[in-house]
Amino acid sequence: MTDALLTPAGPDHAPEEGRPWYLSLLIHAGLIAASVVMLYPLLWMLAGSVKDQSEIFGQASLLPEKWDFTAYTRGWSGMTVSFGTYFWNSLVIAVLSVIGNVLSCSLAAFAFARLQFWGRNFWFALMLGTLMLPYHVTLIPQYVLFLKLGWINTILPLVVPKFLAVDAFFIFLMVQFFRGIPRELDEAAMMDGCSPWRIYFRIMLPLSLPVLATAAIFSFIWTWDDFFGPLIYLSNSGSYTVQLGLRSFVDSTGNSDWSGLFAMSNLSLIPVFLIFLFFQRLLIEGIATAGLKR
Repeated sequence: MTDALLTPAGPDHAPEEGRPWYLSLLIHAGLIAASVVMLYPLLWMLAGSVKDQSEIFGQASLLPEKWDFTAYTRGWSGMTVSFGTYFWNSLVIAVLSVIGNVLSCSLAAFAFARLQFWGRNFWFALMLGTLMLPYHVTLIPQYVLFLKLGWINTILPLVVPKFLAVDAFFIFLMVQFFRGIPRELDEAAMMDGCSPWRIYFRIMLPLSLPVLATAAIFSFIWTWDDFFGPLIYLSNSGSYTVQLGLRSFVDSTGNSDWSGLFAMSNLSLIPVFLIFLFFQRLLIEGIATAGLKR
């Protein structure tokens, strides 16, 4: 028996070999080619920001004949309002939206996941139903409401609703995560005299960092990239966001500063890129763990 164990395996029982080298080479080549196709629009925009205006659409080559970086200085300070003002406006709105969404949505999710109240399942189903309601359906009633409140041409219509838990997606995501936290922690805290507020702040929030980070990242990216909301509620150029500022480079008469537009578009991608770069681990962890909770 020992000799049988020590006998080398025959051809029929040989260990399975790895993938052939040429197959791995083809797979990597295909992935690289797909990456180049997906990144080409970004590369074209980067190249267009350092080209002369006449070269952008009239030259087939991606690389410019002459490198010209004046589009960045012209785009930053060439308009009546500095582009830094647009960056500041977008940053203020995005940060306030992140704070509002994380606080209000986590409170609503805690109530749905932990508290017992009349009609909880009904209100939760009604909240989920708002996910299927198009934004344009409620646009006119909301505009009329904000108009009567005197909030038009201010950032209040873009920020205040975030503090009222209007994003059902984040509530649903947090509810799924909170339901996975053992209830024994709540019961032990209640036996020690903790109120629901202390349970929320001392137990639920510290244990929910991944899902809170996921909500914060998505909220920042969606608010930073939002064009329709600021277009509806902001009319003063001094209160424009980055997306409205980019639109200012395009003239309906055909006299558009395309290189300046591409230059400022590249700069507008930096905050989103940095957010994703430094917090991608929390983002992936939050989505994965929330999807596994029941």
